[in-house]
Amino acid sequence: MGKRKVSNPLALAVLCLLTEKPMHPYEMSNTLRERAKEESIKLNYGSLYSVVESLRRHGLIDVHETVREGRRPERTVYAITEAGRIEFVDWESELLSMPVKEFTQFEAALSLMPALPTDEVVRLLETRRIRLAAEVAGTAAVIDEMAKQGMPYLWAIEADYVQVLRRAALAFVEGLIDKIKDGSLDGVDVWRHVHEGGGLPAESDWERAVADLRSVN
Repeated sequence: MGKRKVSNPLALAVLCLLTEKPMHPYEMSNTLRERAKEESIKLNYGSLYSVVESLRRHGLIDVHETVREGRRPERTVYAITEAGRIEFVDWESELLSMPVKEFTQFEAALSLMPALPTDEVVRLLETRRIRLAAEVAGTAAVIDEMAKQGMPYLWAIEADYVQVLRRAALAFVEGLIDKIKDGSLDGVDVWRHVHEGGGLPAESDWERAVADLRSVN
């Protein structure tokens, strides 16, 4: 898996669109928005032009024609090259088949969570739980509405994937809150002890400190 010439997911979306037909950037943007792809791919018009130029510079797309409609400015229509088709298939295949480590902000926050007092963490996680529950309900309503309108599941598949992740995240957060509250989270007693002024035990004394605290509790 070598480094790609262009690695922005928006570039992958552009290549995908151009496998259908040649398009100018404005049509690309409208098509992506009509298909609600901005929910899964970060999209803004300025970055789209930069991505298009980068793809052209690397020979993955090329100018197909320049058109003018009425008094509107000229628009450059782009088409995918053979190298671009190969790149699209290879890139899409890689993303579908290869799990990749993604450094999420919540994962980072969890790794640093013991720096805050347990009661404060519970309060913050309760806020996250409420927001996740609202997002799950909102996404469920959207998916249900799409089904009622007779849209194929394939059109909602990325929303369903996000829904699965959100439900898993909600279950995780709810479980974590319960474990902190009832004291069953392994290490929570030391965590509380540190914030009560007891200080963090040396690494060599960690097991003994945990055992001592549990014998007291």
